[in-house]
Amino acid sequence: MIKWVSIQSTGPRPVPRPVATPLVWAVTGGTALLLVALINTFLGPGRPWLALTALALLAAGLGFCARFTAAPGTAVLCWLFLNGFAIPPAGTLSWIGHRDTLWLTCLLTATLVGTLWARVTHARAAYRTITPAPTPRTTLGDDPLTR
Repeated sequence: MIKWVSIQSTGPRPVPRPVATPLVWAVTGGTALLLVALINTFLGPGRPWLALTALALLAAGLGFCARFTAAPGTAVLCWLFLNGFAIPPAGTLSWIGHRDTLWLTCLLTATLVGTLWARVTHARAAYRTITPAPTPRTTLGDDPLTR
Protein backbone atom coordinates (compact mmCIF):
# COMPACT_ATOMS: atom_id res chain seq x y z
CA MET A 1 0.00 0.00 0.00
CA ILE A 2 1.27 3.45 -0.86
CA LYS A 3 1.05 6.14 1.75
CA TRP A 4 1.34 9.71 0.58
CA VAL A 5 3.22 12.08 2.81
CA SER A 6 3.97 15.75 2.40
CA ILE A 7 7.54 16.54 1.41
CA GLN A 8 7.53 19.87 3.16
CA SER A 9 7.60 19.63 6.90
CA THR A 10 5.78 22.22 8.92
CA GLY A 11 7.34 21.30 12.24
CA PRO A 12 10.82 21.98 13.50
CA ARG A 13 13.60 20.02 11.85
CA PRO A 14 15.94 18.10 14.12
CA VAL A 15 19.62 18.91 14.26
CA PRO A 16 21.54 16.48 11.99
CA ARG A 17 23.30 13.68 13.80
CA PRO A 18 27.08 13.50 13.48
CA VAL A 19 28.65 10.70 11.48
CA ALA A 20 30.05 7.71 13.36
CA THR A 21 33.66 8.12 14.48
CA PRO A 22 35.08 5.00 12.72
CA LEU A 23 33.60 6.15 9.43
CA VAL A 24 35.14 9.61 9.87
CA TRP A 25 38.52 8.03 10.57
CA ALA A 26 38.25 5.73 7.53
CA VAL A 27 37.43 8.68 5.28
CA THR A 28 40.26 10.66 6.89
CA GLY A 29 42.80 7.93 6.18
CA GLY A 30 41.80 7.45 2.56
CA THR A 31 41.40 11.11 1.74
CA ALA A 32 44.60 12.21 3.50
CA LEU A 33 46.59 9.56 1.64
CA LEU A 34 45.08 10.65 -1.67
CA LEU A 35 45.64 14.33 -0.91
CA VAL A 36 49.30 13.88 0.04
CA ALA A 37 49.86 11.65 -3.00
CA LEU A 38 48.35 14.29 -5.31
CA ILE A 39 50.49 17.04 -3.79
CA ASN A 40 53.64 14.91 -4.09
CA THR A 41 52.81 13.90 -7.66
CA PHE A 42 51.88 17.27 -9.11
CA LEU A 43 53.87 19.70 -6.98
CA GLY A 44 56.73 17.51 -5.82
CA PRO A 45 57.71 16.23 -2.40
CA GLY A 46 59.19 18.46 0.25
CA ARG A 47 56.34 20.96 0.53
CA PRO A 48 55.15 20.28 4.08
CA TRP A 49 53.44 23.65 4.60
CA LEU A 50 51.28 23.17 1.53
CA ALA A 51 50.43 19.65 2.65
CA LEU A 52 49.72 20.91 6.19
CA THR A 53 47.36 23.55 4.84
CA ALA A 54 45.54 21.05 2.63
CA LEU A 55 45.27 18.52 5.47
CA ALA A 56 44.04 21.20 7.89
CA LEU A 57 41.28 22.12 5.44
CA LEU A 58 40.45 18.44 5.10
CA ALA A 59 40.36 18.06 8.89
CA ALA A 60 38.08 21.08 9.25
CA GLY A 61 35.76 19.72 6.56
CA LEU A 62 35.62 16.30 8.17
CA GLY A 63 35.13 17.93 11.56
CA PHE A 64 31.98 19.52 10.18
CA CYS A 65 30.25 16.15 10.06
CA ALA A 66 31.96 14.46 13.03
CA ARG A 67 31.64 14.32 16.79
CA PHE A 68 34.06 16.09 19.12
CA THR A 69 35.43 12.69 20.16
CA ALA A 70 36.64 12.06 16.60
CA ALA A 71 38.84 15.17 16.56
CA PRO A 72 42.02 13.75 18.16
CA GLY A 73 42.02 10.67 15.94
CA THR A 74 41.38 12.74 12.83
CA ALA A 75 44.26 15.07 13.69
CA VAL A 76 46.64 12.16 14.40
CA LEU A 77 45.73 10.40 11.15
CA CYS A 78 46.33 13.57 9.15
CA TRP A 79 49.64 14.08 10.97
CA LEU A 80 50.73 10.51 10.21
CA PHE A 81 50.25 11.00 6.49
CA LEU A 82 51.83 14.44 6.64
CA ASN A 83 54.87 13.19 8.55
CA GLY A 84 55.19 9.90 6.73
CA PHE A 85 54.68 10.91 3.12
CA ALA A 86 54.93 14.70 2.72
CA ILE A 87 58.45 15.02 4.15
CA PRO A 88 61.46 13.37 2.51
CA PRO A 89 62.40 10.56 2.95
CA ALA A 90 58.90 9.28 2.27
CA GLY A 91 57.67 6.38 4.30
CA THR A 92 59.58 7.09 7.51
CA LEU A 93 58.06 8.65 10.58
CA SER A 94 60.10 11.10 12.60
CA TRP A 95 59.48 13.34 15.57
CA ILE A 96 60.97 16.79 15.74
CA GLY A 97 59.51 18.26 18.91
CA HIS A 98 58.57 21.81 18.07
CA ARG A 99 57.63 21.18 14.42
CA ASP A 100 55.46 18.13 14.97
CA THR A 101 53.83 19.62 18.05
CA LEU A 102 52.90 22.67 16.00
CA TRP A 103 51.54 20.49 13.20
CA LEU A 104 49.46 18.36 15.56
CA THR A 105 48.13 21.50 17.23
CA CYS A 106 47.18 23.02 13.88
CA LEU A 107 45.41 19.86 12.74
CA LEU A 108 43.58 19.39 16.05
CA THR A 109 42.53 23.04 16.07
CA ALA A 110 41.25 22.79 12.50
CA THR A 111 39.21 19.70 13.36
CA LEU A 112 37.76 21.27 16.50
CA VAL A 113 36.92 24.49 14.66
CA GLY A 114 35.12 22.50 11.96
CA THR A 115 33.15 20.57 14.56
CA LEU A 116 32.27 23.68 16.54
CA TRP A 117 31.26 25.46 13.35
CA ALA A 118 28.93 22.58 12.51
CA ARG A 119 27.31 22.60 15.94
CA VAL A 120 26.69 26.34 15.85
CA THR A 121 25.39 26.24 12.27
CA HIS A 122 23.03 23.34 12.97
CA ALA A 123 21.79 24.87 16.22
CA ARG A 124 21.06 28.19 14.51
CA ALA A 125 19.22 26.43 11.70
CA ALA A 126 17.14 24.44 14.18
CA TYR A 127 16.40 27.57 16.20
CA ARG A 128 15.17 29.40 13.12
CA THR A 129 12.67 26.66 12.31
CA ILE A 130 10.97 27.01 15.68
CA THR A 131 8.16 29.52 15.40
CA PRO A 132 6.30 30.93 18.36
CA ALA A 133 2.73 29.86 18.88
CA PRO A 134 0.20 32.25 17.34
CA THR A 135 -1.43 34.59 19.83
CA PRO A 136 -5.21 34.40 19.94
CA ARG A 137 -6.92 37.45 18.53
CA THR A 138 -10.04 38.80 20.13
CA THR A 139 -12.52 41.14 18.58
CA LEU A 140 -14.32 43.79 20.49
CA GLY A 141 -17.49 41.75 20.72
CA ASP A 142 -15.76 38.54 21.85
CA ASP A 143 -13.90 40.03 24.81
CA PRO A 144 -15.77 39.20 28.03
CA LEU A 145 -14.42 42.31 29.77
CA THR A 146 -16.04 44.70 27.27
CA ARG A 147 -19.56 43.30 27.59
